[in-house]
Amino acid sequence: MRGKAYLIGAGPGRADLITVRGLNLLRQADVVIYDWLVAPLLLEQAAPAADLIFVGKSHDKHTLEQDAISDLIVSHVRAGRQVARLKGGDPSVFGHAGEEAMALAKAGLPFEIVPGVSSALAAPTYAGIPLTYRGISTAFAVVTGHETPGKVHSGTDWSALARIPTLVVLMGLQRVDTVCAALLAAGRLPETPAAIVSRATTSDQRVLRATLKTLPEALRHASLPTPAVLVIGEVVALSAQLDWFAPALAEVGFLPFDALSGRQA
Repeated sequence: MRGKAYLIGAGPGRADLITVRGLNLLRQADVVIYDWLVAPLLLEQAAPAADLIFVGKSHDKHTLEQDAISDLIVSHVRAGRQVARLKGGDPSVFGHAGEEAMALAKAGLPFEIVPGVSSALAAPTYAGIPLTYRGISTAFAVVTGHETPGKVHSGTDWSALARIPTLVVLMGLQRVDTVCAALLAAGRLPETPAAIVSRATTSDQRVLRATLKTLPEALRHASLPTPAVLVIGEVVALSAQLDWFAPALAEVGFLPFDALSGRQA
C-alpha cells in the first residue's frame, strides 16, 4: 500500500477534543510522530503495533529541528507507511504544517491536513471568555508571542494589533512583559482586562485575571506553567459571569467510532 501522511490537529490539551476523523486516522496509523503537547491518553488510542516517535519542541529544547522532522515524515511515507503526524491544537496555527506539507509535496508524496481545535479558540472559551460579543468585540486576532515585540525587523505590527478588540497571544508566557509594554506604547488602555489561561481544557487549567498594566506583576507572583494563552480585551471581563469549566471535575473518554473506521488510501 502506498504511504500517506496525515498532519493531524490533536486539540488544545484535553484528549477528547480531537476530531472524529483525527482519532480514526490515529488509530489506523503505522507510525505516530507526536509533539509534547499531545495528551498521553491520545497516544493510547494508537494501534498496538504502531511506532510512536516523539519529536517535541519547547522554547529552549528541541528533540529534532524542524527540517529533521520533515525529513523523518518523508522517509516513513516513502517507505509505504501511513503516518499520523500528531500536533497540539490546529496543525496550521503556528504548528509548522505548511513546512511539513511542502516537504511532502516536493517529494511527490500524498498528504492530508486534518484541522484541529486551536488553543487560540479553546483556551478563552474554557476560561469563560467569548472572543466575540455583540456590542463589545466584533473582531479578534491571533499572534505569536515567540517573537519579541520591538526587536529590529519585527514582523509583528503591535500598533495595528492594539486597535483590534480582542487579542490572543500564543507562546507568549515568557514575554508577557514585552507584549503588554508594546500594546501600552501603541495606545491600548492600561485598564484593559487581560488574562492568562494555563494548561487550558485540562484538569490542571489555571486562569490568571488582571489588566494590561498589572498582568506582568501578577504573573510574577502566580508562576503559571506552560502552555499558556494570553487574552486581552473587554471580553475578558465577561469571564466573571461565564466561567463554566470546573477543572477538578473534568472527565475524558472516547467512543469507539467503529462505524467510521477504514484505512484511507
